[in-house]
Amino acid sequence: MKKYAFLFLAGGSIYSLIEILWRKYTHYSMFFAGGLCLVLLHRFCNCRYKKLPCIFRYTGGAFIITAVEFVTGVIVNLCLHLDVWDYSHVPGNIMGQICPVYTILWFFLSIPAAAFGKKVDRVFEKYAA
Repeated sequence: MKKYAFLFLAGGSIYSLIEILWRKYTHYSMFFAGGLCLVLLHRFCNCRYKKLPCIFRYTGGAFIITAVEFVTGVIVNLCLHLDVWDYSHVPGNIMGQICPVYTILWFFLSIPAAAFGKKVDRVFEKYAA
């Protein structure tokens, strides 16, 4: 359980930092989305489907992050009207909440995220005894 709390906090922090570097600002909802993304990505890539070829794991990671971003966007932007982001100007967007360009970016971000999760596994296994 501590491992997943650590992954959640790390994912939230990293996701928020990426937003600040990319857009110059972030929103607290991105912390929760990022935390959830890293936990789910770790479970998918390093636990449940760790024997799949990398291309499938990272594609799955990209879709997990995209799905979390979509659900977060629907809640935060469309239901709560906080207008944290709007991709409606990007070709191929879905309801202004996700777009194909970012799904491709999430594929490449899944690679170091999965590697980070493996390293966290090793650290927690080493100190669990």
